[in-house]
Amino acid sequence: QVQLVESGGGSVQAGGSLRLSCTASSDATRCVGWFRQAPGKERERVAHIYTRSGGTYYADSVQGRFTISQDTAKNTVYLQINSLKPEDTAMYYCAAGGPGGNCWTTSDINYWGQGIQVTVSS
Repeated sequence: QVQLVESGGGSVQAGGSLRLSCTASSDATRCVGWFRQAPGKERERVAHIYTRSGGTYYADSVQGRFTISQDTAKNTVYLQINSLKPEDTAMYYCAAGGPGGNCWTTSDINYWGQGIQVTVSS
């Protein structure tokens, strides 16, 4: 079992930036990503990174504004969010796929964090 702990959320004005962090209890993950869920909407993938290769993948809606990165020594994945928009307001969840797993859809995910709120005001 892998535990994921998120930090770094909060309330910001449009145009601002935030950095979310997700620390895993072990390195037994093939990929770690971020999903978000706004009220009344389905949970959607934002970005993910493959922990061994460092390969990164982004949703079209955040390409160019969000950057996912990792510090493998700390088992920590970061999501840098720039040029925040009100439509980025959501609960952000760290998620991981186990060995042999994947991070493209919610069905792929083996482990979820508790979630962290990001609120962007106009």
